[in-house]
Amino acid sequence: MKTIEIDDELYAFIASQTKHIGESACEILRRLLIDEPGIVTTVVTSGASIPAASAAPAQAETTPEPAAETPVKTTAKAKPSPVPAATATAPSVSGDDLLQCVNKDALSQFDKRVDQFLFILQQIYLQHPGDFAKVESIVGKNRKYFASSKEELLKSGSSTNPKAIPQSGFWVVTNNNTAKKLAMLSQVLQILGYDDKVVKSVSETFDS
Repeated sequence: MKTIEIDDELYAFIASQTKHIGESACEILRRLLIDEPGIVTTVVTSGASIPAASAAPAQAETTPEPAAETPVKTTAKAKPSPVPAATATAPSVSGDDLLQCVNKDALSQFDKRVDQFLFILQQIYLQHPGDFAKVESIVGKNRKYFASSKEELLKSGSSTNPKAIPQSGFWVVTNNNTAKKLAMLSQVLQILGYDDKVVKSVSETFDS
């Protein structure tokens, strides 16, 4: 098994190609590059490629002396930059990145509403791995909605039916109707700094 380094935007793109809950990044790449060759080319030419252009300004701010002849190394050095700072200074860019991943085509891969709900939360986490823990402040009258363990949610109330948000290390209560899930998604987006336009777009995509 070999290990490679990729930036957050490439990772988010790979995750957006998930076909089922629990599919690893390695499995996704194998499917795209080996089992279903040609899909990556189709994605790129259709305009759904990794938003490299939007990533360039952030790199310039965090790396004042870019090495033009080795762009890959420059990106790798910029990777440790704190994610919360980037999302705080450029929420609109993060919103564009999220909306590229959360769309009707992506959600159509899932038959169950709960799996669509978990997929959206996964994409939000991938944009904010550093400050996603803020969502733990979202609570109901008698129970928590997010936690870092299944046991914590089970203790907070009955019939919570907690499920893991893929690749995040966080769990969420899923024993609620679509309207409540929409409200939870809106709260998550607002807490992480998204404007009303992004909140409305994600909500409408999920509700449709």
